[in-house]
Amino acid sequence: MNIDFSAQDRKKIEDGIRGKFAKVAVNPEGLFRYPTGRAGLEGLKYDPDILQALPESALESFCGVGNPFSLGEIHERESVLDIGCGGGVDAMVAAVMVGAAGKVVGVDMSSEMVDRARQNLSYTNLKNASFRESSAEDLPFPDEDFDVVISSGVFNLIPDKLKALREVFRVTKPGGRLMMADQVLTGHLPEDIKARVDTWAR
Repeated sequence: MNIDFSAQDRKKIEDGIRGKFAKVAVNPEGLFRYPTGRAGLEGLKYDPDILQALPESALESFCGVGNPFSLGEIHERESVLDIGCGGGVDAMVAAVMVGAAGKVVGVDMSSEMVDRARQNLSYTNLKNASFRESSAEDLPFPDEDFDVVISSGVFNLIPDKLKALREVFRVTKPGGRLMMADQVLTGHLPEDIKARVDTWAR
């Protein structure tokens, strides 16, 4: 179900998300109910050889709800978009997978997370990855630009999920793949819109 949020509601949601992830950019530990950092990556069965190739300081930034790479292969020379890239760990994992002839772009709505991702990238020798500040609802890319779109723990936070999915399909090449890990509410959803807005980023 898509909700027609007011401009004020959307601003409150976005401010809440930015505020939370400004803290995450410094240190994600203790801010989530799921594992973060190297322990989270190992628990989610990320490829240990790829983790070994990335700096420990970058792995500490990981805070994903699942492993999108468990949903299918990413091949050399492919182009990958990481929506809600956070500290850039998944984007850097993808950059190792696609090799020097491929490309990976990570986007995040939080400028602090983009800065952290760029800093983490600077600790590596990867030249095929980059990061941009952007909302998933308005992706700054041409049509059919990516072979694969990955995302972890982000779409649950997006106010207009339908618009974001339309953007994903717009920028994905024919035959491309969406590999997404996320959280799904299984309990009761509050009917009060204000209550939803107030607790959105939690």
